[in-house]
Amino acid sequence: MSEEIIIVSGLPRSGTSMMMQMLDAGGLGIMTDNIREADTDNPLGYYEFETVKKIDENSSWLNDSKGKVVKMISPLLSNLPPDYRYKVIFMIRDLQEILISQAKMVERRGSEGAELSDEKMMDLYDRHISGTKDWLAKNSSTDVIYVKYSDVINDPQSVAERVTRFLDLPLKTDQMPTVVDSSLYRSKPK
Repeated sequence: MSEEIIIVSGLPRSGTSMMMQMLDAGGLGIMTDNIREADTDNPLGYYEFETVKKIDENSSWLNDSKGKVVKMISPLLSNLPPDYRYKVIFMIRDLQEILISQAKMVERRGSEGAELSDEKMMDLYDRHISGTKDWLAKNSSTDVIYVKYSDVINDPQSVAERVTRFLDLPLKTDQMPTVVDSSLYRSKPK
């Protein structure tokens, strides 16, 4: 078993659940509690592990995560303790697509969205991603690969092979692309 913890990260609505599905199909152990069930916004499931959200208070669960995959939104990455080794698969998606996807989710749920304009949200997201990339580059306990959402949709086989090389694990790369459903790419800018 690998001693490294594999983390799938990115902004919300950036394709992290899709990557989790690919890694699950590839044969990796997934850290999930199934509390958040599949819905219209993520019909194949969210693959979340609620304990992750409180990593700043308790990181003891990381010991059970060695050799497994856990999903963690990018704002939480800086709370990773340096006493573990991490392989981070960071999902990158067009910021306009993320905003469209988030707006659709908010509308479907009948909840309230952010009070900021799209331009301000895109600026905040852009600065966050830039800062996170800097942090990841300087963090000696972390290796990272950046994966574009559009690459997964357009050529999932190549992405599966690239991720497999990065993880250096014997994954079922032929199975990983089978879970990518391009019909779920519903948040394209007009």
